[in-house]
Amino acid sequence: MKQVRRLGDEKHQAARPTLQDIAKATGLSKATVSLVLRNNPSIPERTRRRVLSAAEQLGYVYNRGAASLRSTQTRLVGLAVNDLVNPYFAEVTAAIEDALTAQNRIVILSNTDESVERQIAFAATIREYNVDGLLVVPARGTDAAFAEQLRSWRLPFVMVSRSVPEAVTDLVQADHRTGMSEATEHLIELGHQRIGFIGLNTAISTGRERLAGYQLALARHGIAYDPDLVLSGPASRDVGMTHILALLDLPDPPTATVCFNDVLAFGAMLGLRARALTPGSDFSVVGFDDIAEATLWRPALTSVYVPSKLIGQRAAELLIKRIEKPDAPVSIVQLPTELVIRDTTGQPALTRRRKRRSKDTIT
Repeated sequence: MKQVRRLGDEKHQAARPTLQDIAKATGLSKATVSLVLRNNPSIPERTRRRVLSAAEQLGYVYNRGAASLRSTQTRLVGLAVNDLVNPYFAEVTAAIEDALTAQNRIVILSNTDESVERQIAFAATIREYNVDGLLVVPARGTDAAFAEQLRSWRLPFVMVSRSVPEAVTDLVQADHRTGMSEATEHLIELGHQRIGFIGLNTAISTGRERLAGYQLALARHGIAYDPDLVLSGPASRDVGMTHILALLDLPDPPTATVCFNDVLAFGAMLGLRARALTPGSDFSVVGFDDIAEATLWRPALTSVYVPSKLIGQRAAELLIKRIEKPDAPVSIVQLPTELVIRDTTGQPALTRRRKRRSKDTIT
């Protein structure tokens, strides 16, 4: 027998619960129901539970697209990160998402993998979704034209951790120059005169600023800058190990090194172990960022602490301010770093042996 489908049945199946249905079920106004579903803090908890319970029973699904048509904001925020594999940037990302979630905002994330092209494509795509703003850890090679493009779109944005050459933008970062200067000063005060620099990357602002800090400390103590002691390369354990072995093989090798970040420092420590050398006792190593792993290595890594969580929080706060006041003056937030001295730094081995011999002679 041929089945007959009635028009009324089809209409009934297609119908979706509405705000009016929830209002009728709860005996509340449609406006109150709307405020609850938008997580407005002014609604009492008892009322909120009542509305959410009714919505669940009715099978109501909040229509974000329709809501965005009624509002000037979508509550969506884009976040482009240069390297999510790097523990430091993972910490910054987590802090940003935590801060925005607390503001009832949703993050759309992209790992650009240091690709300017992927960064531009992501920005163009999320613009189509009418995001409220964009946070960017600029990929290597990002120029001022990218910032100008975002500004021409009237898309609020904030640069995070890295600045862009010749671009005047909202920015939250650490004081990289002072941090590296203090790390180098620490080694000089221990008696080191030949100090390497592993993992330099002048294609990014942090690389240029940390190099400047290194050079400043050397100059302050009358130590000539030796380009043979400064090795460039990606921030990986493999590169750290390769670089430390190259420094050790120089005719006049250094007795210590600063590293662009902790990941490179871990590689350097592995390289020292491969040569039967102990970090701290035979050769001093300083990292940068002070990620959680730094305390777990043996010996524990001396590193420059960068407040990654605070950077993420401040960046989220600054973006929200920019969304609310698109034409406000540009804000630059620079947070202090701190040298955390642990076990991978000490006096040069030769100096230590001389002091030991001198002590034995006196005894």
